[in-house]
Amino acid sequence: MSEFNNLVNGEWLAGASYSPNLNPSNLADVIGQYTQGDASHVDAAVAAATAAFPAWSTGSVQARSDALDKIGTEILARKEELGALLAREEGKTRAEGIGEVTRAGQIFKFFAGECLRLSGETVPSVRPGIGVEITREPVGVVGLITPWNFPVAIPAWKIAPALAFGNCVVLKPADLVPGSSWALAEIIHRSGIPAGVFNLVMGRGSVIGNALVQHPGIHAISFTGSVGVGRGIALECVKSGKKVQLEMGGKNPQVVLDDANLDQAVELCVQSAFYSTGQRCTASSRLIVTEGIYPRFIEAMKARMAKINVGDALAQGTDIGPVSSQSQLEQDLSYVEIGKAEGATLAVGGERLSRGTEGFYMAPALFSESGKTMRINREEIFGPVASVIRVKDYDEALATANDTEFGLSAGIATTSLKYATHFKRHSQAGMVMVNLPTAGVDYHVPFGGRKGSSYGPREQGRYAQEFFTTVKTAYTLA
Repeated sequence: MSEFNNLVNGEWLAGASYSPNLNPSNLADVIGQYTQGDASHVDAAVAAATAAFPAWSTGSVQARSDALDKIGTEILARKEELGALLAREEGKTRAEGIGEVTRAGQIFKFFAGECLRLSGETVPSVRPGIGVEITREPVGVVGLITPWNFPVAIPAWKIAPALAFGNCVVLKPADLVPGSSWALAEIIHRSGIPAGVFNLVMGRGSVIGNALVQHPGIHAISFTGSVGVGRGIALECVKSGKKVQLEMGGKNPQVVLDDANLDQAVELCVQSAFYSTGQRCTASSRLIVTEGIYPRFIEAMKARMAKINVGDALAQGTDIGPVSSQSQLEQDLSYVEIGKAEGATLAVGGERLSRGTEGFYMAPALFSESGKTMRINREEIFGPVASVIRVKDYDEALATANDTEFGLSAGIATTSLKYATHFKRHSQAGMVMVNLPTAGVDYHVPFGGRKGSSYGPREQGRYAQEFFTTVKTAYTLA
């Protein structure tokens, strides 16, 4: 059985123990044994990053660009192999895995260009004979803590801008799915980036994550994960003066109006709610449907969901793979029981499935006749469970969509320009989709939400510089 170690200061270092990386489609398939680091690995990684920072942050931007472009090129060249690895360890389908890897490669390519596009300002002073320059400089050593649901794309969209703008990095990937991040780290290691600029420390969040957040040598933390953990990280970062960026939960609404194209609305709802097994922070788990189209929508959803093939993530023809872990499956199934107990109607699905191999398979669940205050409509489930809320008209739909502590993504299905335009302006979400799934986003534009979903500057695209750089104002007497 292959063993995979941490990358610290350009060397592969073993921890005290190893943890198996299991395939959720087939629990008999062990992908590898991945080392479990501890606080000493974090200390060594931060020391290496600190030592590497002066040369990396002030060195050639062309060298940075070349390295990131090389990383992106190799990722894209190996997208089939890496996509299969991702599907094998996380449970999303091979096609989705390849798509995610492709996105990671494109992200590195994009930020290879951003290395050369970082700009500043020269402005006149209010005092004669003085010049003012406003520039952006790297923050320093950044800790990146990434989730299990996008094990290569989310590390990529944090690592690439961090490196592009001259920071040094310590990455802590999700303990559940270390394989994709390890493969990415191995590619970065061979890109020509100096030792210590990028470091990988695998292990438990309670150990490695806490050590990063509390380390005095870390200047910024970028975290994607649960609300509870994120809020705890924010408090710790404020105490020590660290810059912090959080992407957390969502309870994303998808509105369907009476005038919507029914087939289009059903397809985008199925894609938003159930693909990637519903394990996306942008997934729509609240389907808010006006009463005129409601009965036809429910029947059409049931018919469409009957065609969904749940199976092995690597198998040809699979639409939806397994849930990622036993604990996540238990949580999803518990919410099905909660929904039934609250009085919602389980229209279809919601049961555990048996397949040819032992895995965490579950039939996507759709509730009808659900109430706005039910727990299944208030709490993030993070699985293939969606509920339909009947509303009278657009005004009630908008109010219901905004009635949540979260504000990441929101969608509307309508043929009305009036309602689409109003929804885009008045939806309390960071990202709004019109006649599109809520879960599809581009890599070159800002990603992030409002309210309890996000905290701090946006991720991705040019807006990534807001977090990974700090502004300096310099005065010069002519």
